[in-house]
Amino acid sequence: MKIVLVHNTYLIQGGEDVVFWQEGRLLREAGDEVIEYQRFNQEMEQYSTAQKLTLIGRTVWSRQAHREFGELLDQHRPDVVHVHNTFPLISPSILWACHERNVPVVHTLHNYRLLCPGANFIRDGKPCEDCTRGTLWQSVPHGCYRDSAPQTAAVALMLSVHRSKQTWTRTVDRYIALTEFARSKFVQGGLPADKIVVKPNCVDPDPRERTETIGEYALFVGRVSEEKGALTLIRAWQKLKERIPLRIMGDGPALGSLETQVAAGRMDHVSFIERQSRDAVIAAMKGARFVIFPSQLYENMPLTILEAFACGVPVVASRLGAMQEMVEEEVTGAFFDPNDADDLARVVGKTWSLGKELQVWGKQARREFERHYSAPANYRALKRIYAEAIANRRAQPQGEAEIEPVAALQ
Repeated sequence: MKIVLVHNTYLIQGGEDVVFWQEGRLLREAGDEVIEYQRFNQEMEQYSTAQKLTLIGRTVWSRQAHREFGELLDQHRPDVVHVHNTFPLISPSILWACHERNVPVVHTLHNYRLLCPGANFIRDGKPCEDCTRGTLWQSVPHGCYRDSAPQTAAVALMLSVHRSKQTWTRTVDRYIALTEFARSKFVQGGLPADKIVVKPNCVDPDPRERTETIGEYALFVGRVSEEKGALTLIRAWQKLKERIPLRIMGDGPALGSLETQVAAGRMDHVSFIERQSRDAVIAAMKGARFVIFPSQLYENMPLTILEAFACGVPVVASRLGAMQEMVEEEVTGAFFDPNDADDLARVVGKTWSLGKELQVWGKQARREFERHYSAPANYRALKRIYAEAIANRRAQPQGEAEIEPVAALQ
């Protein structure tokens, strides 16, 4: 099968970038032909003033991407196009290039951007779904994207234009939601339920299960920020009666504040480790008694949880969003109420004392990984979804070009 993978790579590498590279490698190793169409946010650092002034229009509709992608489709004639991210430099214009040529499209919904300009359903540190119940423009005064009203307005404009053009419903044959929770949100937001399938991400290469141990510390891995629950984490550790060792691995805007609090409280059982390679993260997970995932976001498919499961390590997570679906209480981990330091301290204290029972949880977490999050399972699901998209497109009439109303915005 010949597949075109599409992705706008972020300035700071994140989970979406990892999945794009990972699935491309899986397809190639299985013998599929993969063509990549990428743009990189680093490009904007070299933009002239004139280019920056036209960025909003090109975020809505990039003539360059539409032309380039059309030429790529004509040259390679792929069986299917798989889109990971088009924001901000590629734009949804490429979806219409596919539609004009009757090329099947699969689109992975890595975040909630089609429903929320901020992409994560959060405002002021709490879940927010206002834009799914009303106009997208109410996000602008709040600066939901990068704390900037003008930049939020640009995203709202892009979403509004393509909603009016029915881009999301007409040009995509299959959407991939990462969890049933996410699927339900997109259905509520107006995407066609019959086009959304659930396929989780995977961990590849497989780090293998750790040796028989319950670990010597609790571990947090990720962005050290308020929305990821880092402040709640430290407040919980301040409340613990037992001096449980905690390692915080990562960086972010709240790191300095946390280091100050830890130093002031003489919490020498809490240590900070700067952002590390994947191998170092995996090694740290295998030495942990459990991984803590205290996010205050709905999340979508946190790779941290998948990697912990792959290593045979249970997870203590906030009872929210996708985490409720991924972790099973007292089977693969434990829950606490989000943004509740008292409850997190209670759950951590209880879980730490379980001892060898955590080994059972860890083995069950590993089995969960093997069933749902391994590379072979992911590849089989991908090929099934591609086949469904191809069948759906063949059943549709030839696409018609309707690009002028959007192109005229530039």
